[in-house]
Amino acid sequence: MRDLLLEIGLEELPAQYVLRSEQQLAERVTTFLTDARVNFGTVEVYSTPRRLAVLVKDVEETQQDLTETLRGPAKKIAQDAEGNWSKAAAGFARGRGLSVEDLYFAEEKGVEYVFADRHEAGQATMSLLSGLEHVVRGMTFPKNMKWGTSNLRYMRPIRWMIALFGTDRIDFEIEGVKTGNVTRGHRFLSTGDVTIASPDAYVSTLEQAFVVASYETRKARITAQIEALASEQGWTVPLDASLLEEVTNLVEWPTALFGEYDASYLELPEEVLITTMKEHQRYFPVYVGDTLKQYFVTVRNGNAEHLENVARGNEKVIRARLADAVFFYEEDKKTKLDDQLPRLDRIVFHEKLGTTGDKVRRVERLAETLAPLFKADETKVARAAHIHKFDLVSQMVYEFTELQGIMGEKYALMQGEDREVAAAIREHYMPRFAGDASPATATGATLALADKLDSIAAFFGIGMIPSGSQDPFALRRQAQGVVQILGDWNVDLTIDEILSKVVDSQLEAGLYDADKEQVKAQLKDFFMLRLKYRLQERQVRYDVIDAVLTTALSVSRLDARADAVQQFVSRDEAKPLIEQLTRVGNIAKKGTDGTVDVSLFENAEERALHDIAEETIRHSNEAVDHGDYERALGALRNLEQPISAYFENTMVMSDVDAVRLNRLHEMKRLATAIERVADFNALVL
Repeated sequence: MRDLLLEIGLEELPAQYVLRSEQQLAERVTTFLTDARVNFGTVEVYSTPRRLAVLVKDVEETQQDLTETLRGPAKKIAQDAEGNWSKAAAGFARGRGLSVEDLYFAEEKGVEYVFADRHEAGQATMSLLSGLEHVVRGMTFPKNMKWGTSNLRYMRPIRWMIALFGTDRIDFEIEGVKTGNVTRGHRFLSTGDVTIASPDAYVSTLEQAFVVASYETRKARITAQIEALASEQGWTVPLDASLLEEVTNLVEWPTALFGEYDASYLELPEEVLITTMKEHQRYFPVYVGDTLKQYFVTVRNGNAEHLENVARGNEKVIRARLADAVFFYEEDKKTKLDDQLPRLDRIVFHEKLGTTGDKVRRVERLAETLAPLFKADETKVARAAHIHKFDLVSQMVYEFTELQGIMGEKYALMQGEDREVAAAIREHYMPRFAGDASPATATGATLALADKLDSIAAFFGIGMIPSGSQDPFALRRQAQGVVQILGDWNVDLTIDEILSKVVDSQLEAGLYDADKEQVKAQLKDFFMLRLKYRLQERQVRYDVIDAVLTTALSVSRLDARADAVQQFVSRDEAKPLIEQLTRVGNIAKKGTDGTVDVSLFENAEERALHDIAEETIRHSNEAVDHGDYERALGALRNLEQPISAYFENTMVMSDVDAVRLNRLHEMKRLATAIERVADFNALVL
């Protein structure tokens, strides 16, 4: 057994794509070896801004032998009446590298077929490994580029490659770059090219060249260094997970340091300071207790030499950024809020959907209709909807787009707006991402729902529907936000009803020319996927999801329905009841609604089921109407024995037309009540 090393050396990768690319390479190499029938041990992954690498331990020297039984055409096709092999049989053998002498007949499911056994001896693993070229070429990335005269599209230009099986080189070439055993150390600290003698020396050799190959090791070093700085200075330095990941993927040899800026800048809103540090400079803010202080921590891609010079350089940069922020902040405070609103008509929202000012006016109308759902103050909703985008034309948000809504709330409060109105300006963007909270105020929830629904329906109306990975206007994220808000605020209105309000409003306003029912149907399908995703996130079984997504429900009722059914199917007593309810549902498909005539009953079991069904349906429907699906399921339990006895003693499809029709009416009546609880046919027992 030998170790296998594959490294792709590139120009600096975007930090946000490093880890997913590292994982993709590992998966592709693993799949390659598995498909090649080559056994191997553990798989180690490595990545830095300039490289992606996989080290596979204990790779077998020879691929596994292949022995398989192949089935060909049926005997009646494979031979003629005289027993001669047909062209179909000969072609089957030839295509598998065999002859007709290798064929034999065997029976399968009552039919005789031609079969052949093929044995393929395993080849030397080394002879197969040049196929790693296709692994490298087949990598996919969110964004690609071409370089020089190359036809290959890749995230960044390939500059070197290592492919080693033990100490032997695996030869292939991609766009003029040949594989070898030479990598590159740190861009500034290393003296030049670095030779990797064998795969197991990869990590230690790079370490000597000032490259920490492991993401987890770099992350641990950064964390330890920052914590040591904080302890030494008496600070608290929160390690934001996304920022820590980004910084880790920006450096190969991390060294933490700190700098300082003028304390006068602390008069700026804290969000401005943090955004400047995190989003623009990749700095970690510093606190003493809960108070933000005039320091920052950053991570250098280098060693500890001349750190004071590095700190001074970073201080100079952040002072300039904060000086700009102070200027924008002071200028914005001089402008009255209502004076900024007309400027929204100069910002194009979308060429087919008008300006941002047009969107604001649409949201105002929609928010007015949605306000009662949240029991929101209509006056506050109207004011919040009127001004909710004003900060987009502020100088601060123009420069720091991440602060949209946040600065709007602060400026609104400065100019005397109601606190809930001001909060709604910030909250209407919520939830901003997966795991973010819904708006906390009724005004904010109303506005957030109206804003998101307007955008989603408008883009669907002009045919700009997300497909595959393409979602330039983040409609999936906004739709998930709609579902979350409806669920968190317990809004008792179905997605269908809400979408109907939005589309009707936009069509009446002449926003687009589209078939109303088609747009609604497309939107419904889109939101059904979001509801399915919500239930998956709640760890609901796939069959339970299918069982509860059959009728239009409010989000909160859907949650309650799924939870109740999931708990129910996990119990031992569920199976016999589900079997009986399913029998009713299956036979009811043959019937139609109608009145049950008790005078046509022919046996006691028929009468017993009818009598119990009367009470059960009433209790079940009452429970469903109140969203209590657990109680509804409890009511349905009373039907198990009566249904079983009914089917044992009653032939639903009677030869007598009136009796048959009457029994189908009974089944249909029962099935309608049962389906209000769940589609039990979808459950997998």
